[in-house]
Amino acid sequence: MQGAIESTQTTTADGHAVEAGHGEHQDLRVIGLMTFLASEFLMFAGFFVLFLVYRSAAAEWPPEETEIELLLPAINTVILVSSSFVIHYGDTAIKQGDVKGLRKWYAITAAMGAVFLVGQIYEYLNLGYGLTTNLFSNCFYLMTGFHGLHVFIGLLLILGVLWRSRREGHYGAEKHTGVEMAEIYWHFVDIVWIVLFALIYLLTLL
Repeated sequence: MQGAIESTQTTTADGHAVEAGHGEHQDLRVIGLMTFLASEFLMFAGFFVLFLVYRSAAAEWPPEETEIELLLPAINTVILVSSSFVIHYGDTAIKQGDVKGLRKWYAITAAMGAVFLVGQIYEYLNLGYGLTTNLFSNCFYLMTGFHGLHVFIGLLLILGVLWRSRREGHYGAEKHTGVEMAEIYWHFVDIVWIVLFALIYLLTLL
């Protein structure tokens, strides 16, 4: 009887060890992502500071040949910021074990991200100036283009979640770290864009 109890205790202890290890692994992945995003935000912060320095030193900002429009970027901003709420619905769904809900909300988020990128490309094609036109255009394309790259990467992460969700039991109420990481990354993309929109479009037009 004692041996049986010891065996049960050993099994239970092993089970707890595995679960603890698995939880620790998940936590480390999320922490790793947060550390990476913090470094990325510092890079964007450097762009923000340079933009403000150039703006304060320029006699005219933006130069006359590089006027910007507000309507399309404003629409894009509404789409991207709204997608943060949509992707959160997907994360909430999978934490309740609703894989279909995850797929639905993440598919909508992916569509909204794709629309944002198409809108940004359309804006580039109709601006009438390029990367090397002047200092403002250089900052504009560098900052918005670098952010667009991050949106594209986030879109790939979301599509990856959708693809993996096809596997039975891959995501569930107790197994959703990949979903959570994609959501965190997407929120980061949205926050950076809000700052970019305020600096490049709203502040420039003041």
